[in-house]
Amino acid sequence: MRRGELYRVRRPGSDDNVGDPKSFRVFVVVSRQVLLDSRFSTAVCAPVFSSGEGLSTQVAVGPEEGLKHESWIMCDNLVSLRKSDLTQFVGSLSRTKIAQLNQSLRAALALD
Repeated sequence: MRRGELYRVRRPGSDDNVGDPKSFRVFVVVSRQVLLDSRFSTAVCAPVFSSGEGLSTQVAVGPEEGLKHESWIMCDNLVSLRKSDLTQFVGSLSRTKIAQLNQSLRAALALD
């Protein structure tokens, strides 16, 4: 598992699907690589939605990243997911997209 990879996750939020109206959602891994390589059982991820508003906390992604259609990474909506749930690989972000992701995370967390 690498930072910037996208995974399709079944029923994010809870086993009874209360946390999300979709039965599947794509997430991008945003945790630092040291954490991902450790025995720690979870990873911080940002959800991908099919609509966005072009905010500074959102990153446009699409077929180039393995998705079926244009979508948005929502950096204001970070979640911790079990690594064991991140099994359905979708694709990866390019270096340029990772740089945009880093900038959006800085904006979402007020780190600038």
